[in-house]
Amino acid sequence: MSWGRRPKSLTHIATETRRGFLGLMAGAGVLAVARPALALSTDGARTLIQHAVADVYSVINSGLPAPQMYARFTDIFVRYADVPVIARSCLGPAARQAQPAALTNYTNAFTGYIGRKYGKRFHDFVGGRIDVGQAAPVKSFVAVQSTAYLNGQEPIAVEWHVSDKSGQVRFFNLIVEGVNMISTERAEIAALLGRHKGDINALASDLARAS
Repeated sequence: MSWGRRPKSLTHIATETRRGFLGLMAGAGVLAVARPALALSTDGARTLIQHAVADVYSVINSGLPAPQMYARFTDIFVRYADVPVIARSCLGPAARQAQPAALTNYTNAFTGYIGRKYGKRFHDFVGGRIDVGQAAPVKSFVAVQSTAYLNGQEPIAVEWHVSDKSGQVRFFNLIVEGVNMISTERAEIAALLGRHKGDINALASDLARAS
């Protein structure tokens, strides 16, 4: 598996299923931030990602009604991702000026929004798999390699960045085929925030209603 493989552009990812996977990964990643040295082991990071992938496919194959599946995916996001860091990264500079209550309101709405938005794409994943590969320390975090195999598609390389800065082992970033996929979600959040002239509570209301 190549760690440095990069697509020429996202437009080369040709099918809806493939785009759905990349979009799903965008809901979970964040921009890399400076983090102190940590005691997290490579085995611990790899185990986190193995459990996350297993839980995702357990829901995919559960046959539950869609609303229940979305709720389960939201739970998985909360369980394995550093949600506060992800939410703040997607909000961008506005997070630094936000009042604590508004930031909490936004984070809660963002969490449900991610679960619903990307949960809808999981029906394309039935019959596929994600193989978790090697893990290695990189600067102040651990990078875990994986490969997604979707029916009729070329394999997709996914690199998970894992830290224990929050006090628990969580992933805080995803690199999909060399692309940091947070940019798409961050751009959408920025557009919504601009529409509301910087009102984070109004942004949170939009996210809470979004399907």
